[in-house]
Amino acid sequence: MPIAGVVADANVLLSAVVGKAALRVFTEFDVVVHVAQFNIDEVAEYLPRVASKYKLPVELVEMQWKLLPLRIHPVDDYRRRLRKAIADLKDRDPEDAHTLALARSLALPNWSNDHDFSGMDVECYTTARLLRLLSEQKDSQR
Repeated sequence: MPIAGVVADANVLLSAVVGKAALRVFTEFDVVVHVAQFNIDEVAEYLPRVASKYKLPVELVEMQWKLLPLRIHPVDDYRRRLRKAIADLKDRDPEDAHTLALARSLALPNWSNDHDFSGMDVECYTTARLLRLLSEQKDSQR
């Protein structure tokens, strides 16, 4: 089944803004990346720390963040699924519930390098796996 869209967790978005492999998902492939507003706010909060960690100008990291083509969803888009997602992740990281609830609402896989999503009823791709699958998909369409 072709991958037309994914729901991104904050960790892969932070990786993309500093130019790591996750950025390739945006630059090399035709895939829609959906994000919960909660995760948008989370990434924005961490941008200065990530810029400092990688010794990058914060303005550059913020610019890259603004340029990422994202489909942003307010909590109303997945509210019906949020309570269950919080309960499912209560012993892991409840902040990941927004990503899980949105993925369930859109019937799309998660894109995360976080192991908190393992064993859930939603497929979860690490960046490496997503890049491999998207490359195979692109090659098969040629």
